[in-house]
Amino acid sequence: MAIYKGHRFAIDFDEAFGQGLVMVGEVSPDNEYQSREDRAAGRPARQRVDEVTGKRQWKVTVTDPDEVKAKRASFEITLLADVQPVPTTSEVLPGMRPIELEGLTAEPKVAGQGEFKYQSYLFRATGFKAAASGGGAKSGRASAAAESTPKAA
Repeated sequence: MAIYKGHRFAIDFDEAFGQGLVMVGEVSPDNEYQSREDRAAGRPARQRVDEVTGKRQWKVTVTDPDEVKAKRASFEITLLADVQPVPTTSEVLPGMRPIELEGLTAEPKVAGQGEFKYQSYLFRATGFKAAASGGGAKSGRASAAAESTPKAA
C-alpha cells in the first residue's frame, strides 16, 4: 500500500508545536492569482476553495518560537472554513497573539532550491481552539491552518 502525494496526516497541535504559535497580523482570504488585466477590468478576486473539503481557504502568518532557524520560524497556515475564523485570544503585543489550532493536518513536501532542499510541511487547520482557562504556557493559545517549514525531520 502506498501513501499518495498530497496525503494529509492528522496531528495533535501540541505534538507539532510544543511551545505553541504566535499569530502575526490578521486572518485574510486566500485569493487566487489575479492578473493585471483582470484587475484593470474590475473583476473581483476569487477566494481559493480546498479541493478535498470544499471549504474556503483563509491564511494567517504565524511564528513558531520553538524553531531555531530564523528563516523557518515564520510561515503561513491555511485555515479551512466556510466563514472567516476569528482568534479567541487577545493580543499580547500590537498585532501579535498566541494561538492554538484545532483540526490540524500536516502534508509533507520538499522545500528549498538546488542542493539546499529540506523536508517541510504544509499545515492546515479548521479553526482556533477556545482559550484555555488557568495558568501555564498553554493558556491563551488558539487555532488555524497554513503553510510551514518549521521542523526538519
